[in-house]
Amino acid sequence: MKIAADAILRSEQAAYLDGLLSPRDAVASDLEADAAQHDVPIVDPEIGRFLEQTAIAIGARRILEVGTATGYSGLHLARGLAAGGELVSIDVDPARQATAMQHFEQAGVADRVTLLLGPALEQLPTVTGSFDLIFLDAIKTEYRQYLDLALPLLRTGGVVIADNVLSGGKIALADEHNETLDAIRDFNTYAMSHPQLLAVILPFGDGLLYAVKRDPS
Repeated sequence: MKIAADAILRSEQAAYLDGLLSPRDAVASDLEADAAQHDVPIVDPEIGRFLEQTAIAIGARRILEVGTATGYSGLHLARGLAAGGELVSIDVDPARQATAMQHFEQAGVADRVTLLLGPALEQLPTVTGSFDLIFLDAIKTEYRQYLDLALPLLRTGGVVIADNVLSGGKIALADEHNETLDAIRDFNTYAMSHPQLLAVILPFGDGLLYAVKRDPS
């Protein structure tokens, strides 16, 4: 979900880091423009790059994404897949998924993507097979349930990434409460102390939880 970078960083720091990013290609630029025009939540450009880096670094062959939106994060994940890999992406909005597939086709990665349409809590139990990377970026109050449903699908040594876990910096304000903030606080505590995960929260973008699944032995 797109949040101003200076919600966490000071504005001059955010501007400096933004300036270091190389220009995006035509497909990514179109997605960014469409998101701005239609108020579609997408990850920050540096998060997109980080997702692609992570997929490449772990040699991901199967990736599970909860929250397709219009395909910005999925574009980076699909580009990071190993040869013959697959991105399985879930979303409840058919129009946004159609837009995402158009962009995947333009980028030449559509053959790597399987889209599942419907609420994630209904779709996740139907997913089978093993995954190398799981990315969560959908309904924040459901993050803990997503993790519980998806974690059995993740191979040992695989990675879980969840976006927006700092909620524009409000997560650290003890007197700030609403359903989403309280759910994210609960998720962060749960994931950071989960016996199957070695987790850390990275303070860039709007905050990423990054976790590796431990060897059960």
